[in-house]
Amino acid sequence: MPGMLPPIVIVGGGLAGVFCALKLAPRPVAILAPTPVGSSGSSYWAQGGIAAAVEEGDTPERHADDTVAAGAGIVDREVALGMAREARDRVEDLAAMGAPFDRRDGGAFAPSREAAHSHRRIVRVMGDAAGRAIMETLEREVARIRSVTVVDGYSAQQIIMRGQRVVGVRARHASGRLCDIPCSALVLATGGVGHLYRLTTNPVEARGVGVAMAARAGAMIADAEFVQFHPTAIDIDADPAPLATEALRGEGATIVDRDGRRFLLDVDPAGELAPRDIVARGVFASIKAGHGAFLDARAAVGAEFPSRFPTVYGSCRAAGIDPVTEPIPIAPAAHYHMGGVWTDRRGRTSLDGLWAIGEVASTGVHGANRLASNSLLEAIVFGARAAADIAASPLPDVDLRIAADRSESPIHDRDFAVVEELRDLMSANVGVIRDAAGLAGALKAIRRLSGRTSDIEISNMLTTALLIAASAFARPESRGAQFRADFPHANPALAHRSRLTLADALRIADEAGA
Repeated sequence: MPGMLPPIVIVGGGLAGVFCALKLAPRPVAILAPTPVGSSGSSYWAQGGIAAAVEEGDTPERHADDTVAAGAGIVDREVALGMAREARDRVEDLAAMGAPFDRRDGGAFAPSREAAHSHRRIVRVMGDAAGRAIMETLEREVARIRSVTVVDGYSAQQIIMRGQRVVGVRARHASGRLCDIPCSALVLATGGVGHLYRLTTNPVEARGVGVAMAARAGAMIADAEFVQFHPTAIDIDADPAPLATEALRGEGATIVDRDGRRFLLDVDPAGELAPRDIVARGVFASIKAGHGAFLDARAAVGAEFPSRFPTVYGSCRAAGIDPVTEPIPIAPAAHYHMGGVWTDRRGRTSLDGLWAIGEVASTGVHGANRLASNSLLEAIVFGARAAADIAASPLPDVDLRIAADRSESPIHDRDFAVVEELRDLMSANVGVIRDAAGLAGALKAIRRLSGRTSDIEISNMLTTALLIAASAFARPESRGAQFRADFPHANPALAHRSRLTLADALRIADEAGA
């Protein structure tokens, strides 16, 4: 076991978890993460930036309006407005820590515009390097703050309960050793679900473990069916797929087929700047029809590509593509999970002693389709809120009786085969376009795969996949990122968030014939 850790344990070393830990200072906090803080999780790879009303003429109310519009009718507006009102303060927090946001002469922020935003409000770094720059800033801050203990090399597997209260977490070290770590407050900041799918922009750690851990402990899960597929992943057979940031389209880049036709104008008058779900389905349909899909930035960016978007430029050049002179091949890729562990406005889940923040949480601010660059914003706003709530809460003493460690057998080749089959299954049946038959088949196959593994980490992946498929089956309509070919229109009676437990998901699977 990694020594005696502080009573507050945060699982996840991305933006939400690290920001929460820093906001808890000087209270002692431990961060458990499979990889070192700084490069851990999806935050490091985020390109666009943080959405915040920082430009003259823009307001948090307009930001909230855009968030509600993108969320396809099920965003909790009050929660979204609260987040938008806190946005600038949290961005200023990061700037005070040293985050080198792009600025104009005179020191004002120099925001960019992204799809479905009515104003330029994306606070960024070097065009497309916000995630890396912010996480490097926080890594330095963590090294400076003595109250934060980082324990990397550990992957959380299971929440330990005593009655209705969380009292610890079970984690596996990279060596295979299992540790039961007691705590009086547990914060899940484990990220998303991208690696449940074959094509994703997420790092390998994004496997839905936090959602599964919470669900298996009895927590409520919300909006699990809503998985956002980024329409402009660079299609170069890489895993994860590099991303062509939405800021490129904000600067005028177009999406064309192999004949150079802007086919998205047939789908939505906003074309490339339509909400992500619409753009993703249009790109998916063009590829499926054999016409291909490409992001063309030659006229909009051209020779300035290397300096304005160095991350995307580097990814393209590594694959033998010159975006200055060539269109970039693209495809939709699993990018962000709007659903997750249900929380209130303070980050509290339905379980005593458990908070969830960042992508693993479902706060109500994203609805059926996340507005671009609201993800990093949600991470810092709710990371700060959870920290304040924990600091104000009377926490019980740590129950040291649960502390234990032991070794575990390594993962077998057959377990890896289960993962590969699951990723293909989710992409085919629970992806950009779904229907009842495919979802029922997925539920049946997930149950079959569950009988082929005894590894808890892979079982967690299967559990989260089951929750997503069951939620999608139980919503017979198309709304935001959930598109049902058999129910292609929105049903006004279903204009609300979904909630379910693991027991509910198993019941839905039974009803679907799985």
